[in-house]
Amino acid sequence: MYNKLCNDFTKKLAFHTAPTLLGIKCASLVSLVTGEYELYGQSDSFNKRVAVKGLKSRILCECQSRTLLLVYNEKQLSERLSDKDAVRILTLCGYPADCDTEGYINYLSRRIREAQDFPHEIGLFLGYPIEDVEGFIENKGKNYKLCGYWKVYGCPEKAKCIFSNYEKCRKFLCNRLSEGVDLYQALKIS
Repeated sequence: MYNKLCNDFTKKLAFHTAPTLLGIKCASLVSLVTGEYELYGQSDSFNKRVAVKGLKSRILCECQSRTLLLVYNEKQLSERLSDKDAVRILTLCGYPADCDTEGYINYLSRRIREAQDFPHEIGLFLGYPIEDVEGFIENKGKNYKLCGYWKVYGCPEKAKCIFSNYEKCRKFLCNRLSEGVDLYQALKIS
């Protein structure tokens, strides 16, 4: 039974986080049914296996019905969150000015759990273009030019290219798992 749960969990990760797992996106967010997996154990096991690739997972929020899991590349996310425009937006959203990546993730987790509205600055953590995160916040999710992996307020052509690359990652990783290769073999992790 445990192997089946593990297999299902890794398939779900492959489907929802392929661009991050394959290194072209700094982070991905997965919403899971609470209790569907023994998530703390699964996350710990995943973290031990993928540490060699600089990947981590972290439970951001858990309620009765859903659990949010962040899967991220530590180095890429750190670079993203140290961008001056990202820091400016995070500071405007109440984040501490001098924070490391772990501190930012802790603050995001607290905002998700305690905020009246979902903290839309999460797009910064997920690697969305700055202009699209700002556009979403300013327009309250309306008046976008394109909707795909996120709502686009900047350049639709650039976003379409990124969306296509994300789909290629998903297709590749999910195909490998459907061929019987496990997630770690597909990621070339022994």
